[in-house]
Amino acid sequence: MADYEIYHGAPGMGTRIKNYFKNIPSRFCSFFARIGRYFKHIPSRIAARGSYIKHAPKPVKASMCLMGVGQIMQKQIVKGILFLLMFAAYVVYMALAGGQAMYDFFSLGVIPPNPWLGIKGDNSVIMMLLGTLAFIITGFFIAVHLANIRDAQRNYDYVARGNKIPGIKQSLASMFDKYFYVTALVLPVVGVFVFNILPIIFMIFLAFTDYSGQVVLSGSLVSWTGFANFKQLFSTGLIGSTFGKILGWNLLWAVMSTFLNYFGGLGIALLLNKKIVKGKKIWRAFPVLAFAVPGFITLLAFKFMFSNQGPINYYIEQLGGTGRLFFGIDSKWSARTIGWLVNAWLSVPSSMLLATGILANLNPDLYEAARIDGASPWTQFIKITLPFVIFATTPVLIGQFVGNFNNFGVFYFLRGGITCDGYFAASDTDLLINWLYSLSIDNKYYSLGAAISIIIFAISAVISLFVYVKSPSYSKEDMYR
Repeated sequence: MADYEIYHGAPGMGTRIKNYFKNIPSRFCSFFARIGRYFKHIPSRIAARGSYIKHAPKPVKASMCLMGVGQIMQKQIVKGILFLLMFAAYVVYMALAGGQAMYDFFSLGVIPPNPWLGIKGDNSVIMMLLGTLAFIITGFFIAVHLANIRDAQRNYDYVARGNKIPGIKQSLASMFDKYFYVTALVLPVVGVFVFNILPIIFMIFLAFTDYSGQVVLSGSLVSWTGFANFKQLFSTGLIGSTFGKILGWNLLWAVMSTFLNYFGGLGIALLLNKKIVKGKKIWRAFPVLAFAVPGFITLLAFKFMFSNQGPINYYIEQLGGTGRLFFGIDSKWSARTIGWLVNAWLSVPSSMLLATGILANLNPDLYEAARIDGASPWTQFIKITLPFVIFATTPVLIGQFVGNFNNFGVFYFLRGGITCDGYFAASDTDLLINWLYSLSIDNKYYSLGAAISIIIFAISAVISLFVYVKSPSYSKEDMYR
């Protein structure tokens, strides 16, 4: 039955897209209906929490007021002392540094630096960073405090069922047995928060400030500006115009690159999968050699090949033609086309290897049944090969799209350093990630670059989730098993 469904298929892509847009109004209605139901039940949830607090056992109420007291009341002395020490550490931190860091986070300083007068002043960026850290520590403390309340309630219920309260040895044994995953993940989670989450949150906050090289050089303090940077990007000025043109080109680049790389690799894999092809190992190894060379070396080699004095122009002149500037300031589409081809040269081999492994697992009886039904090779490809390959590679395909959308290296190495008319600190081949780099590193517009990075993340996340949820990999997993 599954083979029949794979061959005869679900509705075509056009029908699915039509049905999706047709159902948008009903989806909106159901979405707002869910929101309404959520807010409708908020009073009842608040009442339930209030009733729980009012009728909670004494150890639980004690843990609500002071971490660890409920455990001590239930004779878990060591655990209670540990909770108390964490509570005391947080109070000391807030008294000595955390409270001031939170206040400075909102003010970003009041004393501007003045090197001429020897006034060091406030460092707004450090204040923002320390304030962000203080909020993360506070969130961690709230999570521990809630865990302390749940632990007190769990112990009370455990004893109420006629059991003996677990001692320190049993608790330690449980930490390394039943709850070992929690114990093992404590340090990695802390490291992720410090080295990954904190910089990301800090970058997001930068997008709502006026932090730039001009502010730093003038000795001014950084200040909160709300959505001013986003308004600039969506305005009708030069920055807004540049953002619109680069975003449109970025989407076209990502779609076309993903299409060329994916179907180029699939086409080579299908060709090499034919029985009449001889020397398959050699033909498969040849593209992998190009893939094995570091990408930036390949890009620099292609930049030299298409340069003014490169071999491409040399042979054009030898054949009686006129050399041209492939990467010149007015070479918009020639540079873009070369970028697509070079990116395909770098990416097609990996797609080919992936498709080769997937095609090896495809049931040949499906093709035999299709030939008996009179299906042409193109129909077999559309109805059998393509659905199966897309099902198996949708996550990889999404990863390739996001990678192409944020492909910094191609045009940085091929055409970096060019600024075109009608663009603000950018060229007509720059992607959003290239423009972000130019604004942040070369021109010191840090807050504007942070705003662009948020938009890049939002676009990548929305498109990736939408494509994955609508793909067979998500909705029709059982069909292909």
